[in-house]
Amino acid sequence: MFTHITADPDILGGKPCIKGTRLSVEFILELFASGATREEILSAYPQLTGEAIEEALRYAARSLKNEIILTAEVAA
Repeated sequence: MFTHITADPDILGGKPCIKGTRLSVEFILELFASGATREEILSAYPQLTGEAIEEALRYAARSLKNEIILTAEVAA
């Protein structure tokens, strides 16, 4: 369901983040909340893709909907 999101207890205390980075879903939301555009985020963090950003937003929305806890792929 979420191919770009992972949660590893050894990375950022297990916060959901973009796979292959130390950029949390929470951080992506904070960037948007502070007024950054998608293009600005992609420019500032070239390791991100547009698909990863969109998935982070979907993950956040789904995790808040009806207070359902979603699981992300856990790194081995």
